[in-house]
This record gives sequence, C-alpha cells and structure tokens, in this order.
Amino acid sequence: MIAGTKLRVLTAAILIPLVVAAIWWGPTWLVAAVAALVAIMALAEFFDMGARLGFQAYRLWTYLAALAIVAQQWYASQAASISNLGDLLYQARSPRPTLDLVLFLYLLGLAVIVLGSRRALAESFPSISISIAGLVVIVLPFSAVVRLHGEDVSGPRLLLFTAVLVWVGDTAAYFAGRGFGRWKLSPQVSPNKTWEGAMANLLAALLVGAIFGYWTRIQPAHMLAMAALGSVAGQIGDLFKSAFKRSAGVKDSGTIIPGHGGMYDRIDALIFAAPAVWYYFEWIVQRKF
Repeated sequence: MIAGTKLRVLTAAILIPLVVAAIWWGPTWLVAAVAALVAIMALAEFFDMGARLGFQAYRLWTYLAALAIVAQQWYASQAASISNLGDLLYQARSPRPTLDLVLFLYLLGLAVIVLGSRRALAESFPSISISIAGLVVIVLPFSAVVRLHGEDVSGPRLLLFTAVLVWVGDTAAYFAGRGFGRWKLSPQVSPNKTWEGAMANLLAALLVGAIFGYWTRIQPAHMLAMAALGSVAGQIGDLFKSAFKRSAGVKDSGTIIPGHGGMYDRIDALIFAAPAVWYYFEWIVQRKF
C-alpha cells in the first residue's frame, strides 16, 4: 500500500507541472489538441470496458467525432473572443460549425456504417449504444476544458482553478478516507469512498476557491460557488466511472498512468467538474442566458 502511494505521488509530481505549464503558457489550440488526445485515450478505455460485456463500438468513426467535437469547441471559443467589428461581421456572414451539426453528421455517418456493415444486425443495437454513450459520457462534457481555457484573458486561470480544485479535492478525500473514514458513501459502487472523504473533498475545494478568488478577481461568493459545484460534480463523475468499472468487472479503466490506472481514471472528476464551472461562469458570472 505504501509503495502504491509513493508511486501515485511520484507520477502526480511529474505530470502536474506539465499540465500546469500547458494550461498557463500554452495557447488554446494546444490545450484543445491535448484535450482531444486525452479524450480519445479515455474513450478507448471506455470501449475496452464495454467490450468485456460484449459491446463492440464503432471506434474509428467515434474517435473522429471526438476530434470534431473538440475542434468545434475550440472554434467556438475563438469566435466568442472576437473583438474586431470587421471580424465579427465576417463571422456573421460565414457558415459557423455548431455542436449540434457535428452530432448530426456523426449520427448520419453512424447510420451509414450500420447499414453497410457486415456485422450481424443483432450487434447493431449494443454497438450504437456504446459508441454514442462514449461521446456523451466522456467527450462532450470533457470538451468544456477548451471553452474554459478560451475564455479571453481569464481562461487559463479558470481552467487551472478547475484542475487544481479537482486535484486538491481528490487528494484530501483520499487521505481523509484512509485516515478516519467510517461512513460509506456508495458501498455498492465504490466501497472505499466515504462521506468523510467527500466532505474533505468539498472543504479542500472551497479552500482552493478562496485562494483563487484573490487571483482571478472574481467575486469570492462566485468562486466559492464554482468550487462547491466543481467538487460535487467531480465526485459524481468519479462515482459514475466507478459504476462502469464495477459493471465491467475491472479495478481500473486502464494501466497507462502508473499509480493512477487509466486515463479515464485520471480525468473522471474533471469530466464533470469542467462543465459545471464553465456553465456557472457563463450563466451567472458573465450572465449570458
């Protein structure tokens, strides 16, 4: 157990500075490229778990759709930051790819693949289900990291805030649960998670929100609200992923990250936390209804 904890800490010590550097100094297109790669890796692990239950996804087409979703989110973030009136008028006259268009083209292509496939028709239903589920469960919500980073000058700080609240919250929950956790949070889904760990996660996230409040110049009440929403949403995402793993009968979604399991294991909380922070910022802080 001690060796596993050391490996977990060592891996985090190597990866976290790289992620922070990409968020802080990297342009949004770089964040989008990294997000697309991470999403596809997590998607592959999700499909591997589904395959253990007999669900064979249409992988290549769904990977292409994942790339298209992230690219559209990058385009949307760039379009939202236009400040030049001439550019704005040009964009208004030009066709603008939207997320619903990407999803429609994906479904259209999926229908063509199903109708032209040599797979038995009995396999179509589970194959379509697992393919669409992967996009909805992983790629669509995770693509919010691109929108966060592309939010003008405050974007990198918002994304870094979201990542840090997830990291700090997960760490607090891990050690609090191991140290004095007694009350099981969801024993059927994840026997090791406790209510004490969940509260430690929330309190740690609120601390992160208070600290970042001085740096982002966003009202403290909003930062605390985003921290709370991000913490709760992230913990739901973690449990949601655990439900998939338990259903598939696996301990980890993969083995690509030493001490942390698979890529899906590593970003499960961020998948839900990022859109929670993004929509609160857009709808409440920016008041864009």
